[in-house]
Amino acid sequence: MDLTPEPSFQIVNDGTATVDLSSLTIRYFFTKDGAPASDLGFSCDFAQVGCGQISSTFGSWTGTNADEYLELSFLAGSGNLAPGASSGLIEARFHAIDYAYTFTQTNDYSFDATKTSFTPWMNVTLYQDGLLVWGAEP
Repeated sequence: MDLTPEPSFQIVNDGTATVDLSSLTIRYFFTKDGAPASDLGFSCDFAQVGCGQISSTFGSWTGTNADEYLELSFLAGSGNLAPGASSGLIEARFHAIDYAYTFTQTNDYSFDATKTSFTPWMNVTLYQDGLLVWGAEP
């Protein structure tokens, strides 16, 4: 169990066109494990594009091993991804605002303890202009 799950992300443009980061959102699906959604908080520990260029929101979800998601988006002016380029490391952290709840990550759709380095992972989704372009929703 963990007070503050700490997912890390990296977006790689495997297409042939440059992509505006502000058109992209990432979703990490998890179970709240009793924490009220209104009591969830987000922290950006590091982002190559700058933590000030990332915004977050939480949303409700209904699916296997997911009743909530953390969504990260990029602000206008956060830059572009050329073909073959990477967003670089994004280190996130979420928690109950008062740290009164612990999270059991092993029952979370987007969590995989064997992923200790960046590898393609279909259980984290990427959207461009609101359309799913990577991953599988629970």
